Amino acid sequence: MTGEGASGPPPAVPCGDGADAVRLGVVMLCHDNLPLAARMARIWAEGGACVAMHIDAKTPADDVARLRAALSGLDVTHAPRRSCAWGTFSLVAATQDAAAALLRAHPGLTHVLLVSGACLPLRPPAELRMFLARHPQADFIESVNVHDVGWTIGGLNEERFTLHFPISFRRNRKLFDRLVRVQRRLGVRRRLPADLAPHIGSQWWCLTAATLRAILDDPRRPEMERYFRRVWIPDESYFQTLARRHSSRIESRSLTLAKFDSQGKPHVFYDDHLAMLAGSRIFVARKIWPGARALYAAFPRASRADAMADPDPEPLGKLLDAAARRRQSGRPGLYMQSRFPRKDAENGKTARPYAVIHGLSDLFMDLPAWLSGATGQEVHGHLLAPDEVQFAGGAPVGPGALPASPGLRDLDPQTFIASLIRSSSGVPGFMLSPRDGQQLNWFFATDPNAALFVVTGAWIVPLLHADMPFDDVRRIAARMQRAEIAFMDILDSVWAKAQVRRWTLAQALAAPEQPLGALCQALGAARNGPPPALPALRDVQGMTDLLARLRNAGLQPRGMGDSRRLHRLTAPAGGAGAASGTGRASFG
Repeated sequence: MTGEGASGPPPAVPCGDGADAVRLGVVMLCHDNLPLAARMARIWAEGGACVAMHIDAKTPADDVARLRAALSGLDVTHAPRRSCAWGTFSLVAATQDAAAALLRAHPGLTHVLLVSGACLPLRPPAELRMFLARHPQADFIESVNVHDVGWTIGGLNEERFTLHFPISFRRNRKLFDRLVRVQRRLGVRRRLPADLAPHIGSQWWCLTAATLRAILDDPRRPEMERYFRRVWIPDESYFQTLARRHSSRIESRSLTLAKFDSQGKPHVFYDDHLAMLAGSRIFVARKIWPGARALYAAFPRASRADAMADPDPEPLGKLLDAAARRRQSGRPGLYMQSRFPRKDAENGKTARPYAVIHGLSDLFMDLPAWLSGATGQEVHGHLLAPDEVQFAGGAPVGPGALPASPGLRDLDPQTFIASLIRSSSGVPGFMLSPRDGQQLNWFFATDPNAALFVVTGAWIVPLLHADMPFDDVRRIAARMQRAEIAFMDILDSVWAKAQVRRWTLAQALAAPEQPLGALCQALGAARNGPPPALPALRDVQGMTDLLARLRNAGLQPRGMGDSRRLHRLTAPAGGAGAASGTGRASFG
């Protein structure tokens, strides 16, 4: 089945046709539902890709025979069969076998895509080849350094590389957990192979044939395999780590949409996701419900207007993340045992409303002074800065006779902030950023008196022109991003009671009057005459280049907003148009 949408099936292209064409190979890992796998293999093969299939050795021989009969007449390479189990090296070995067989059968390949038998191509293979032709040297593989970003869900992060895992997680969970606890107690730490920097990422990748051959022919391959055989879930780390050793250019992203829920389980797509999947312009999606007939009938879908369009998974990813949060938190007023509120149920943490301003001071210069002048309220700087307490106007003593002493503040930060708010008049406000102490994040999020104004991703601005080596910038960026993500997770939790207004960096740059106007209204702006001029915007030129360098170095920037809009706003020719500091704020 090659798709039955309005545009019709994509035209068949001979494998490797044309001297300048991208020659695409597809490795398919299959273990069940072989009729569906045969339909997917036919889509790839008739679309011009060379296909190699690995079928789990546990699959019944009769099912395999029917699959081969269904694919008769197509040039499909069948790799030696292995018995595969989730979370073990057998999946890596099966991929190696199929990839090696594919490269032997078709030595002229330029790129190899790894998919499963249940992965649905959303766009014709011809469009994927056009995309790869624009990035001929790029390896598309999500590859994140485990020392910088802990994005794994419901499992081990760095410990998957330093402990031993001889027991199956799925077949004997209790013994698996007991062995992990014993190794932690004994201080067990495996020695990593020399010059190996562990990376993790999605199992599904698209590598250049040169990089894949280098991985398969690596002289140290036996050493690497001995090590990764005792790594937990090595199919998410073997190629992701070794690609860093052999690739000349890594695009740290996958061309396959594979979303996971809060429990680490793959998100399943159904027929009612059709419009969203079509709008994402993603090349491949998994997992598709086997009964999603509308999806299998509609895709792959060619589009003459968007044939050259790059994938745009961000809107769909945000929607799925919102749905996951809704499943966890439920609807207001709908209680169930697993979500019944117990903690922080006291009657009032603070005496009056106040504003916590997160990220805006990294974007605008002298923001506390500007807000004080615009609203007449007392607006402080960073009260939780590591080495200072920035009271309004730089005063050495703040409201309630609180001293500007970080040592005294850190004895009891919660009481320090509560005392300041109680002793202030009007609606006090203060700045917060990932560089500050994070010990009161839960306090702010669970306080109904708190109004939080958040610009995510603004922590990158002070790093744009930092006079330090790039490795230091990357480490600082990873630390800032981890802190911000942790804070955003708190704000999204079921316990959060604060009023939260949130903008991405791209949104704040495009319309700076929106967060500033909302902030002034919350602080009680009551001015006569025209609104004040906007505060000066910090220099944001060069941001796109820095974000690209961070991503390709293994750090995936998050919370910045729409990347295309961000590129336009921070380009040298038009960067000043976002907010020049000469306009007027509209607070109505």
